[in-house]
Amino acid sequence: MTNEADPDRNGNRWARPGHITWRVRAVLLGLFALAVVTVWVTNSLLTERFTSATRNRAELRLALYSGNLLSELRRNAIVPQLLSRDPALIGALNSSDYTNSSQRLISFKDEIGVASLQLLDRDGRIVAATDREQLGTQLRNASYFVDAMRADATIFSTIPREAGGYRFLYSRRVESGTNVMGVILVEVDLRKFERAWAGISDAVIVTDSAGTIVLATESRWWGLSEEEAMSREPPQSAIERAIRATADWIPMAPETYVLGEGVMRMETRIPFRGWRMASFTTYASVREKVNGVLALEIMGFAILLSLVFYALSRRTAFRMMLFQRESVELRALNTRLQREIAERERVQETLAVTEQTLAQSSKLAALGEMSAAVSHELNQPLAAMKTYLAGARLLLNRNRPEEALAAFKRIDGLIERMGAITRQLKSYARKGGDALSPVNLIEALASSLSMMEPQLRQRQVRITQVLPGEPVIVLADRVRIEQVMINLLRNAIDATKSVDDPEIEILLAKGETARLSVRDNGHGIADPDQLFEPFYTTKQPGDGVGLGLAISSGIVGDLGGRLTARNGQSGGAVFDVQLPIYEPTRDAAE
Repeated sequence: MTNEADPDRNGNRWARPGHITWRVRAVLLGLFALAVVTVWVTNSLLTERFTSATRNRAELRLALYSGNLLSELRRNAIVPQLLSRDPALIGALNSSDYTNSSQRLISFKDEIGVASLQLLDRDGRIVAATDREQLGTQLRNASYFVDAMRADATIFSTIPREAGGYRFLYSRRVESGTNVMGVILVEVDLRKFERAWAGISDAVIVTDSAGTIVLATESRWWGLSEEEAMSREPPQSAIERAIRATADWIPMAPETYVLGEGVMRMETRIPFRGWRMASFTTYASVREKVNGVLALEIMGFAILLSLVFYALSRRTAFRMMLFQRESVELRALNTRLQREIAERERVQETLAVTEQTLAQSSKLAALGEMSAAVSHELNQPLAAMKTYLAGARLLLNRNRPEEALAAFKRIDGLIERMGAITRQLKSYARKGGDALSPVNLIEALASSLSMMEPQLRQRQVRITQVLPGEPVIVLADRVRIEQVMINLLRNAIDATKSVDDPEIEILLAKGETARLSVRDNGHGIADPDQLFEPFYTTKQPGDGVGLGLAISSGIVGDLGGRLTARNGQSGGAVFDVQLPIYEPTRDAAE
């Protein structure tokens, strides 16, 4: 085989395999340029056309929504005036006999289609209601009751709900002759519009005269201004579902931006107390229609380009036959390489199975330690939770729900604490480290004492603290530091079980290192050398498994510190924790 190109029947020289002539290049460039121009022009024209159609539909939808909302408000505005003249209700207020009043309001509710009806006497007490659980509720100081008692006309009020959103109330006083007997309340059901709007691709809001959102397709917008709602809405939520990112391809400037994305914003005024309605329409439907046409065009150019390449491949197909002989040896070599690769893959699979077996054995061995440690470490939170639950039950029985709620919050904190403890016990078995951050030992000690408060109070242990006047900062994990302190306090409490006047002294000092000392007035330590060995314990069976101090020693060692134990000069045991002081300037320089 020579390096010269062979001539064809017309005397032209064939190109070498893989080489494209300048004529072919010109044809390909022409096709590419034509495709780009066609797609660009089609995208611009169709986008403008479909965008205009989408805008018209959005305007029509907004007009329909605002009209329905206004119709509902006006339809219910006449209800209080009619009910205030109802002889049965007036007679009930005059005679103070409300036996059939609630049933009458219920029949009116079904007929009128309002959310609720309430009848209040002149003292602001609910005497009849469609929701019988509200009977007897005192609304003397409610603004809608006070305004209705003073005014001759129907009063409209927007009242925030405790669970979020707003109530829309019409109130009007009920008169008997010249005497004011009470107030009739009519709650308008506007939430049904929110439920209806939630099924469309647009985001819709309704604001009052102060610019506050009172109705919206997204509940977390309630009570905010439009600007606050747009800025506070996180990604991957309703706003991103309703308003997809389209600003990069829209040929005209978007009307507004939500989370940096352009959308159509439509607004209309509702002729009711300065209310306004706005909608944010996505361009997703426009993009889908345009993409459908562009896909057909691109497919056509792709088919044309494939025909060109097919012709080129037919032209050069016979040239490849000249290289088939040379490829025989390459195929044989490839076959040998494949056999070797298959053999190595089998060896690697065997090694992987062996490694998985060893890893599983290691996990099973660690599981034995972790199961015992979990039982040891969760005793304190469980005991505290039991105490708080008993206190919360007593507070609820005494009708003190705020204080009971505080107890429940502390129980929630204990549950989070238990989850954190289990994660830290895992780290003891695998010697893994979490991200460290500056920790104030004074705050960590206060949190640990709070955790141990039920045990300390039950045993009546006297706590003496000697703390420095400035923060003691170390670089550590807050949960693991608290775990060490709780273990030391627990051991001190157990050591003073047989002492008539139990006492624990806590000393925190700051020098070249941070030093925490916990001393008790128990019987001291019999064998300090084995104290930090796993599963070594001097407690009675059932009181501990000997992992608390071993875990604490491992945590302090991982943080670059040291945990030691000794007998005090005046009796009892002393545990010392030493940790490096955190200095941000020096750490940054290093």
